[in-house]
Amino acid sequence: MRPRHEPVLAAEVLGFLRNGPGLYLDATLGDGGHAEALLDAEPDARLIGNDRDPDALAFAGPRLAPFGSRVMLTHGTFRELPAAFERAGSERFAGALFDLGVSSRQIDAPARGMSFMADGPLDLRMDPSRGEPASAWLSRVSEEELAAVLREHGDVPGARRLSRAIVAAARRGELQTTQALAALVGRVVLGPRPRRLAQVFQALRIRMNDEAQELAAALAWLPGVVRPGGVVVTLAYHSGEDRMIKQSLRGPAIATPSRRRPERLEERSPEGPWQELIRKVVTPSPKERATNPRSRSARLRAFRRTIA
Repeated sequence: MRPRHEPVLAAEVLGFLRNGPGLYLDATLGDGGHAEALLDAEPDARLIGNDRDPDALAFAGPRLAPFGSRVMLTHGTFRELPAAFERAGSERFAGALFDLGVSSRQIDAPARGMSFMADGPLDLRMDPSRGEPASAWLSRVSEEELAAVLREHGDVPGARRLSRAIVAAARRGELQTTQALAALVGRVVLGPRPRRLAQVFQALRIRMNDEAQELAAALAWLPGVVRPGGVVVTLAYHSGEDRMIKQSLRGPAIATPSRRRPERLEERSPEGPWQELIRKVVTPSPKERATNPRSRSARLRAFRRTIA
């Protein structure tokens, strides 16, 4: 049996996301943990569960099957969400969740090429049926473009020197596997340095899946499809994602006494389409980080759609 991905900040997500009866969106369904918790807690909630990874939908489908017609599963990128929204009847959402990044199941599958921890093809695609693997892209990318990707999406120091080495090796046909890339990065940065490897793989994954542009499209779409009083919850795992979310959704702060959703929110006149439900990001507790180390970089933000 394949291991089940542990939903990050599950109680905190549910505390903010619950918003009574209505239609909800889980834009990154994964194994369905957050969706299952919401549907259990809100018996009159219905859900669009979307994921660009067909394997995720195959895994989550049986888990959510007991909820029957309350769940509609869709396969697609964030840019394809409007079409799913129309198929569901264009009812504005009571709540929407975006759990960004990569799942444990994807990381733990060597054939997906998402991790340097095990050898596999250098792929990095969320949807293996679309696009090209990372190995093919690296064989033709310029040093300048690759360096920009490493800096922007991975905060990789010495990006130009590393990109020069990667491009040269890829054009010689030497970077077909994850371990080949990891070994090369280790040589260039003088040691294995897991943090540096993680930054490089993250940057390439974001580029191969066009994650930044997909997120930008989704954030621009949300104001028109979330009902007044509806909520949006995001889980970001690196500074670039978190910055995009803040710039798109942050509005005037609402005072909150705790890291979870308060029992009574302070009412104030909004100045824009969103009110932020908590000013500081919510991060996993020490206990959660100990039991699920992959949650350690998660940053939760929550917003409410105003009437404006």
